[in-house]
Amino acid sequence: TLGCLLSPEDVDTTKHEIRLVGGPNRCSGRVEVLHKDVWGTVCDDQWDLREAKVVCRQLGCGTAVSAPRESKYGEGKDQIWLSDMKCKGTEASLTECEAKPWGDTTCNHVEDASVECSGTEVPEPGPIRLVGGPNRCAGRVEVLHEEQWGSVCHDNWDLNDAQVVCKQLGCGDAVLAPIGAKFGRGFDTIWLDDVNCTGVEAALSECPARPWGDHNCYHGEDASAVCSDSGITVSTSVRLVGGPNRCSGRVEVLHKDVWGTVCDDQWDLREAKVVCRQLGCGTAVSAPRESKYGEGKGQIWLSDVNCTGTEASLTECETKPWGDNICNHVEDASVECSEVDIPEEGPVRLVDGPNKCAGRVEVLHENRWGSVCDDHWDMKDAKVVCKQVGCGSPLSALGGARYGRGPDMIWLDDVECNGTEESIFDCQARPWGEHNCYHGEDADVVCAGN
Repeated sequence: TLGCLLSPEDVDTTKHEIRLVGGPNRCSGRVEVLHKDVWGTVCDDQWDLREAKVVCRQLGCGTAVSAPRESKYGEGKDQIWLSDMKCKGTEASLTECEAKPWGDTTCNHVEDASVECSGTEVPEPGPIRLVGGPNRCAGRVEVLHEEQWGSVCHDNWDLNDAQVVCKQLGCGDAVLAPIGAKFGRGFDTIWLDDVNCTGVEAALSECPARPWGDHNCYHGEDASAVCSDSGITVSTSVRLVGGPNRCSGRVEVLHKDVWGTVCDDQWDLREAKVVCRQLGCGTAVSAPRESKYGEGKGQIWLSDVNCTGTEASLTECETKPWGDNICNHVEDASVECSEVDIPEEGPVRLVDGPNKCAGRVEVLHENRWGSVCDDHWDMKDAKVVCKQVGCGSPLSALGGARYGRGPDMIWLDDVECNGTEESIFDCQARPWGEHNCYHGEDADVVCAGN
């Protein structure tokens, strides 16, 4: 008889005997199948997109995007049910494919197979948040692990990592990836370190990083993210050049990937106000004309700029068309804003001098301050250091440990700046810690500021 055949009403099609575990949503993760009421994994021998296609179809998760091997979504426990799967890709369920008998395998859980489907499921904003900022789209990054919130160390933290956080929270694109606990220090665990996202991941937990809780950081290194939906904007299209700090100088605007100056016809405090606001530099103090901060080179992009003073950026103001003017660089416009923007004690400092703008040069590397050897030390190097510490132009570049000998490492030697670098770390030098010096050769500078 044919009594052993199931009639359709005996088959419960709603109960999937398959699931994806450990992924960002129900349509990606480690494959587990149910057999004899026990869930078990699938070995990745022969595992490829054809098997993944069947799993995605079976779960109603669209098409297969990838078929990761080697326990990408963590190692399962207990049973490994299936091995050497051979699907055509057209089967309705994984159990219709050829495979070794249930439980007959020489695999271990390092080889657990996974699937990533196109799905329509967006990962929940889930176990991540930004705290200490003005709103939920800017602040210190915190992640939830083992029911405890913890921060992320800023080693290797950059815009790609922040981009993943912003997207995961539905906060638009990343604008800034501040380091150094910009939004305050976390209180509890530091969960992640050496996070290295490409920027396309759906969640921070998908990015390469050290294991949970494994780090060499302290909360002063907590990473943050500022997303576009926070309302905080940072201009990449205007800059101030040749001034004592980033909030004063000759105005330059970016157009077609080329920086150019602004002609001072009609230039006054209203335009300056817009530039200062755009750069996050407070209010305008003055709007100098006639290339006070030096003549620019190349293009003069804007002329007859006419702002009301309320615009969010200079390009919103009335002006002649880009590049249409009869000005020359003697007429380059400048701006001086209220916020001097003293750089935080960054990775360079002047110590043991008469004031903060003169002393022995020390740089921070691997969380240790060290000195700089005076071989090749000259005014071009001093120029970069003085600017970097917010002390204006250099008066002298001294050697021979004029302001005392450093107590610890000698980090840099044979430093050769051309004078235009933003930071001494951008200058040519020997590799960190490699030198032929002693502390009697420590380099010093005296800058004009005080």
